[in-house]
Amino acid sequence: MADARTPSPTSNLQSLTESHRWTIVGLLAASITINLLDRQVLSVLASELRTQFQWSNAQYGYIAVAFNLGMMIGQIPAGQLMDRVGTRRGLMTIFSAWTIISILHAFAGPGTVVEAIAQPLIGWIPILPSLAAGLSGFILLRFLLGLSECGNYTAGIKALAGLFPAETRGRAGGFFNAGAQFGSVIAPPIVVYLAAHYGWRMGFVIPAVACMIWIPFWLRTFPDKEAFAAIAIKPKTATPAASAAEYPIRRLIANRKVLGLFLIRVFSGPITTFYWTWLPLYLRDPRGRGMSFLALGFFAAVPNLIGMSGNIVGGLLTDRIVRVTGSVDRGRKTAFFCAFLLGALSMTMPWVTNNYLAVVLMGLALFGNQWVAATYIGTVGDVVPQHLAGRVNGIAGLGDNGAALLAVLYTGVVVDTFGWTPVFLGAGMLPFMAMLSVFFVLRKIEPARFD
Repeated sequence: MADARTPSPTSNLQSLTESHRWTIVGLLAASITINLLDRQVLSVLASELRTQFQWSNAQYGYIAVAFNLGMMIGQIPAGQLMDRVGTRRGLMTIFSAWTIISILHAFAGPGTVVEAIAQPLIGWIPILPSLAAGLSGFILLRFLLGLSECGNYTAGIKALAGLFPAETRGRAGGFFNAGAQFGSVIAPPIVVYLAAHYGWRMGFVIPAVACMIWIPFWLRTFPDKEAFAAIAIKPKTATPAASAAEYPIRRLIANRKVLGLFLIRVFSGPITTFYWTWLPLYLRDPRGRGMSFLALGFFAAVPNLIGMSGNIVGGLLTDRIVRVTGSVDRGRKTAFFCAFLLGALSMTMPWVTNNYLAVVLMGLALFGNQWVAATYIGTVGDVVPQHLAGRVNGIAGLGDNGAALLAVLYTGVVVDTFGWTPVFLGAGMLPFMAMLSVFFVLRKIEPARFD
């Protein structure tokens, strides 16, 4: 039930106009832009913090792993939260939480209260026998940030499943997911500027505080749970509307098509996470591209800018292919196939010496992977009804972030030991695994049956 103190202005609507639906898409895109901006601050500052606090690549990897662990653990609870309280209240709640946690990063470091609280909480972990100065506080905060941010993607997919039919859902999903890449585009120049002029701590505080303006716009625009359930598009489905108790998590996990969605994210999600987490360090590392900190502000944005267009262009292409083929199944699979081939370009990095060509190829790899994401968002609505979309995507998100956690953990160790070549080769192989998941596990893209 919506909070009586903040009534939804759309609670009495019988339907949503086209402009209202796209306003919601814009707000969802803005939310995930802010999500990625707040998330990327640490990645952009990583090279400077590593130098200041004397962290190794592997120790920075612990911080990144803590974030992905929080993302992984929070996925299913976040999906249940969205299904239970609705997208309006659910997204507002997690947005507020991650904003506060983002600000707290500015108060971490050696000798701080955050470090004093964190040390006894994580000092017992056996794989972390000796932590460098300030590491404990950042590990704890990144875990909490991942725990709070993970529901943003699920909230968007759940909303779009009820806002748009299959023929246009890919385009809407592309615009929504483009917000994530846009956040990673604007983060490097913004954070580098703030850190250079006001110190690294303000790099955390200023973006988080400024972005809180999003909350009142969201509360004014999105319907409450009951209103949205009444006006949401009801696609043809093999699963009638039912209470959450009739479709428990174990029943959803046992479904083959849910497993297919799960595996698509297992093999595609870590690619984007890899670039978000390690691209700035790769560009700065002498064994990588050896760029200056100021050059990083430009070159780290280019691949993400190209990748962002993959959401929008890819979503439009997917919708067009669906219309041309006259089949959701053939259209989505064709789009997946083309997107996976582009995503495999990551494996070319070890042999590319020109920095400009390298960032373009990394951008095309991200373009392909974001095209996958836009197509996946449309596919969720094809396979499961809106009232189950939160939990199903929570399950898929669990696989995504579990795989990303392992990838991030081993990236630091592999880079310290062998350099960047095996990391990029592995990133280039993952799209082929995701392709096999589409054609041999998900199989025909049609409504799933849970009876």
